[in-house]
Amino acid sequence: MILSRIDRYIGRGVVVGTLLVLAVIAAVTTLLSLAEALPNYGRGSFGVAALVRYVLLSQARKLYEIFPVATLIGTLLGLSALALGSELTAMRAAGVSTLRILGAAMKTGVALVLVSTLFGEFVVPWAENTAQLGRARALEISLQQKGSGLWLREGSRYVNIGEVLPDLSLLRVSVFEVNEAFRLHAQTYAQRAVYVPTEKAWRLEGVRDTTVNEDQLKVQRVEQRLWQASLTPEMVNVFSVQPEGLSAIQLARYIEHLRNNGQDTARYRLAFWQKVLLPLATATMILLAAPFVFQHFRSGGMSKRLFIGVLLGLVFVILNRTFGFLGLLYGLPPILGAGIPLFLFFLLALYALRRVA
Repeated sequence: MILSRIDRYIGRGVVVGTLLVLAVIAAVTTLLSLAEALPNYGRGSFGVAALVRYVLLSQARKLYEIFPVATLIGTLLGLSALALGSELTAMRAAGVSTLRILGAAMKTGVALVLVSTLFGEFVVPWAENTAQLGRARALEISLQQKGSGLWLREGSRYVNIGEVLPDLSLLRVSVFEVNEAFRLHAQTYAQRAVYVPTEKAWRLEGVRDTTVNEDQLKVQRVEQRLWQASLTPEMVNVFSVQPEGLSAIQLARYIEHLRNNGQDTARYRLAFWQKVLLPLATATMILLAAPFVFQHFRSGGMSKRLFIGVLLGLVFVILNRTFGFLGLLYGLPPILGAGIPLFLFFLLALYALRRVA
């Protein structure tokens, strides 16, 4: 893709405007995250360093999710600055058409879409996972996550949990019991564990008990039995997989895994389609912003254009969350919940473009 001088000039305005908007949004979301995390300050080792680290790392996901709105306002800001400086007027007087200027903005949009996609696929999952695990360790939650799963110590028993499913049931649970000499005395393995609130205990399913003696091993299998433990669903909830912290590829794999384990995947499929469509949302916002600059070329200054951008951004966020929630509530296909707001804004962009073309 060859960029002319006009492409670079307009693109620089769009990029600078978007970065300024992202900086403002980052400042606001950082303060909100700080206020949200402050109640945990002082618990365990959750001091200043852990607090700042958690707040900063948690911004990656929030900025990624708000990126389409930032490009909308940033494009309005960048092009409006050119309009107020009469530079757009000079371009049009020199024979540069409105569609040509819009095309220059869209070329920049392609680069922004690529950057946001890479950011969402690689940076966001790492930052979100690091933030949540760092917070859990700092709060000294008794569970510890290792490469082999979650570990918990209860007196002479060591508990290993392979995975926490969305319904907070557990997979691949192993309970190791040691004697006074710290030698393995018995092991219990369960394929699955489900919490039973009425019993305040876990129901182990697919259980294999192994007793270790000096001269022999004794293995016994049962279909299920109750397991009394200090472990609660609230304790393991922090280690359950959150869809917002996964990349699109990770979500696709995890959805298939959940299906194989009989779990409800609607929430994760909605997150998957929202991530897949987010680059298209970014491009649509740029497509929508440029016509509004020309449409209001002589009818208002920078403040009016920014007001339009903020208003459109809020409407998009509200529609996106509303349709996603209604889709989950009424069992609609997640692709509709993620795609309808984007489709409506795309139609609005085409309508606005037609009026100024």
